[in-house]
Amino acid sequence: MEVNQAKQEHLLALKVMRLTKPTLFTNMPVTCEDRDLPGDLFGRLMKEDPSTIKGAEALMLGEMLTLPQNFGNIFLGETFSSYISVHNDSTQEVKDILVKADLQTSSQRLNLSASNNAVTELKPESCIDDVIHHEVKEIGTHILVCAVSYTTQAGEKLYFRKFFKFQVLKPLDVKTKFYNAESDLSSVTDEVFLEAQIQNITTSPMFMEKVSLEPSMMYNVTELNTVETGDEGTSTFGKMSYLQPMDTRQYLYCLKPKSEFAEKAGVIKGVTVIGKLDIVWKTNLGEKGRLQTSQLQRMAPGYGDVRLSLEMIPDTVNLEEPFDITCKITNCSERTMDLVLEMCNTRSIHWCGVSGRQLGKVSPSASLSLPLKLLSSVQGLQSISGLRLTDTFLKRTYEYDDIAQVCVVCPYMSRES
Repeated sequence: MEVNQAKQEHLLALKVMRLTKPTLFTNMPVTCEDRDLPGDLFGRLMKEDPSTIKGAEALMLGEMLTLPQNFGNIFLGETFSSYISVHNDSTQEVKDILVKADLQTSSQRLNLSASNNAVTELKPESCIDDVIHHEVKEIGTHILVCAVSYTTQAGEKLYFRKFFKFQVLKPLDVKTKFYNAESDLSSVTDEVFLEAQIQNITTSPMFMEKVSLEPSMMYNVTELNTVETGDEGTSTFGKMSYLQPMDTRQYLYCLKPKSEFAEKAGVIKGVTVIGKLDIVWKTNLGEKGRLQTSQLQRMAPGYGDVRLSLEMIPDTVNLEEPFDITCKITNCSERTMDLVLEMCNTRSIHWCGVSGRQLGKVSPSASLSLPLKLLSSVQGLQSISGLRLTDTFLKRTYEYDDIAQVCVVCPYMSRES
């Protein structure tokens, strides 16, 4: 903390101290074997030391607490607390004392004073005390500006101020990854998986009290950070959720569209705002910190004007035997389409039915289910391809390859085996 002293001599003295919790006292135990020259001298001295733990004198941590010896570090999300004292060092009484504390950041100036009313009088050797609190929400340089104004017995109005400069550091490094999953075989239109990587970049361990995702209005969220064991879920990180310095932990969440938005493909397609992370932690002696990220945004999936997905497909089919699938065609554009379906055979996949049939008009955000029949002439894992949709209004064609995969087996070989 840097302090700029006032040049003029004043009747009042201003003192500012940061309020932080103490730390556990540490000592350096010195031991030796009984056969060594000192014998049990070191052991007796440690037992007589009031700072050691009785019965565990060889431990570095003691039972006493140590008051902070320096300003220390302030991290984003923590609460900055400071004690402000104005003392009358003179032999005369002063009047109309006003103490004001402002915090200047890179973007704003905040008033932290509990009261803006002036104190009527302050007698010699008396003081005015105040405690200020502020939840730090910006990183970088902060300046605490403490100003004092008062009136002497002679009626002279005096004013002075001091500046206390400190840096706010970032405690956590948060990285996010999005995975867009298409739930073709369920009633849910789209699922979004969020992976959040959180790294402790401080020099002390943290207890992670809560890491949650607050979803946007269109999604419901499911946390995937617990393992179900009986009636209760167990955290994947164990019972003691500590994050050591420079350690990284990954959290996983699944977001599903709410029912009123699930069928509106055009709406879900354009949603990029997913939600925000809420992180709460505690440090050595229970000092709490909290961070909320800004709104997390994903890259909107590019379905194009027409989306084709599968609602039903068998896992395994027999070689050269027809099987059924059900496709779902969704109009993701903002205009009505008149669609025609064409089926093109590939080397292994052969479509059954009439190609070039009319599907009719499909309104914006509307969808239709389409049962189809096909067979495979090649064994193994085969890719279903060869569907083509044409919008007759705009003469625009949409081709779909690698729609899904199916396992083709030979029933004759299985019977012989």
